[in-house]
Amino acid sequence: MGTAELLLHTHDVLHGLGVTHWRGEDPAAALVLDRLFPHVPRSGPDAPWETLLAATGRAAFPGLPRRRTWRWYGDPVVGTGVVLCEISPSLARDLADGGTGGFTWTADGPPEGTRAAAALLLRARDRGAYRPGWGPYAIVRARDRRAVGRIGFHAAPDAEGRAETGCELVPSARGCGHATESLRALARWALAQPGARELCATADGADGPSRAALLRAGFEHRGAGRYVLRAAGR
Repeated sequence: MGTAELLLHTHDVLHGLGVTHWRGEDPAAALVLDRLFPHVPRSGPDAPWETLLAATGRAAFPGLPRRRTWRWYGDPVVGTGVVLCEISPSLARDLADGGTGGFTWTADGPPEGTRAAAALLLRARDRGAYRPGWGPYAIVRARDRRAVGRIGFHAAPDAEGRAETGCELVPSARGCGHATESLRALARWALAQPGARELCATADGADGPSRAALLRAGFEHRGAGRYVLRAAGR
């Protein structure tokens, strides 16, 4: 993070003074990208500095609009083939207002349910019910760093340690195992948190793919479309 601050603010100060030819060192920029920006597509193997500027809204990726908002991720939730990046209130505001939330989405994203989840997060924050970590996450496909859906929680765990989760993918990313891997990764994170004992999910009888993903992720069917995963030993 210190390296990112040094590189980016040196760029900002020098550009403010009219020195526009300065560029950060590519090896340092590449290290920052690999450590803090797992959700950002790369402009090319020879352009880590240009990618870092685009990742932080200082430039635009080729063929894409300039980012209106951004953040880095020091400790994302990592699964097999996916990275889950928390949607913070500032990113939620951008999504709710029709933006990208700082992610590069596939052509058929973001889903409307993701925008709705962002609006719910903002309402929870306004009434003092928002807890970091217990809201929505963007599902980022690891192989190309494109956002393909949303997963997360309806709220923080209740007094009995129970939280409810849900998952949504864009149509082009369905049937590839991303929902299962996202559920597994998020469940590992959630059930390792203090006080969290049980995750619940709902999938109706007509939603075969969701039911299959929940079962593959280790949830048990408890009837009436309810699925439950309990923490071991709790």
